[in-house]
Amino acid sequence: MIGFIAKRVGHTLLVLFCVATVAFFIVRLAGDPVQQMLPPEATIEQERALRASLGFDRPLLDQYVSYMTGLLGLDFGQSVFFHRPAFEVIMERLPLTIDLAVAAMAFTLIVSIPAGIVAAVRRGSATDTSVMASVLVGQSTPAFWVGILLILIFAVNLQWLPASGTGSPAHLVLPAITLGLYSAAMIARLLRSSLIDVLGEDYIRTARAKGLSGFKAVTAHGLRNASLPVVTVVGLEVGSLLGGAILTEQVFSWPGIGRLTVEAITYRDYPLMQATVLFLAAVFVIVNLIVDLSYALLDPRVRLS
Repeated sequence: MIGFIAKRVGHTLLVLFCVATVAFFIVRLAGDPVQQMLPPEATIEQERALRASLGFDRPLLDQYVSYMTGLLGLDFGQSVFFHRPAFEVIMERLPLTIDLAVAAMAFTLIVSIPAGIVAAVRRGSATDTSVMASVLVGQSTPAFWVGILLILIFAVNLQWLPASGTGSPAHLVLPAITLGLYSAAMIARLLRSSLIDVLGEDYIRTARAKGLSGFKAVTAHGLRNASLPVVTVVGLEVGSLLGGAILTEQVFSWPGIGRLTVEAITYRDYPLMQATVLFLAAVFVIVNLIVDLSYALLDPRVRLS
């Protein structure tokens, strides 16, 4: 088990190193960052001053070594637009992204797990057809369109909920539903398929033959064994949500990591762009690491292997 954990941690560190390297060089492949940051009317003195302040006047290898060394101390560089450390700006936006991600994932699990179980247990019935039709609609509808539609109905026409911004739990409702709808549809469909396969196994029939109720057979035996692919998808979705859903945050003016990424691109804030790219990648690989480790808890075969 220790070797399994060490191998997964090593893969995670390697991926983060590669992402940091790509984030460093891709900014420079897009052209001279200093000229793109400055307005057209900037003088040569301003260009030289900015280049020196960002360290772009040094050899490329020196810049790379300095950048990677700084990452070890969580130094992502200085944001040009905010005039503050990029890591500090990200940490300032992170709580709002976490709030939105938690609310969206709560909506996802509350909707998808019962829907997937009911559809699997009542396979081929009208209930199953209705659930699968809803899943198809949920997976086919763009998130930005769902957000705009929810704003028109619940914020503009009914005036039950605020249309944008932050400040209260009510502000979370519409963006959380918008962000979680696609994930809920996907997880419900996957859970249904996994449960249908598991419910046909011999041990489920044996449990039913021994007098175990259908509900207990599904929840106590079937659900756990059908959860491995679901855990994988949930982990990926958690990484996506924590990484910041750009479209949803833009539609609802939610000042999280996703909107910060758009602002960094808009303001040509290359140090902040590098920091947000690396942060998003770190969230994904760390969540994937947690998912990999959770397999050993869910499936004894992983521990034995």
